[in-house]
Amino acid sequence: MIVVTTENIKGYEIKEVKGSAFGIVVRARGIGGDIMAGLRGIMGGEIKEYTSMLEDARKQAVDRMVKNASEMGANAIVMMRFDSGEMGNNMSEIVAYGTAVIAEKQ
Repeated sequence: MIVVTTENIKGYEIKEVKGSAFGIVVRARGIGGDIMAGLRGIMGGEIKEYTSMLEDARKQAVDRMVKNASEMGANAIVMMRFDSGEMGNNMSEIVAYGTAVIAEKQ
């Protein structure tokens, strides 16, 4: 599966648009991570517990988006983007989305 953030794929022609593809992940921070993050927040610096959690969530969201596009019969995703938000006090939502297409090499 080809995944790009651009509208076109160099060397390919978009033959068919299948529709919107997306992958969603909601993650809750654990109490241990919150305690460590709180301490780092006081002292300053990167909060590695959250960085790691969000990196994993983005990878999982992309994997789910690719699966969704594959189920639609697509072989590529163009205009891929991420969105994120918070739900409640300790949950983060990560969404990967794009347009599922059939692309053929020129």
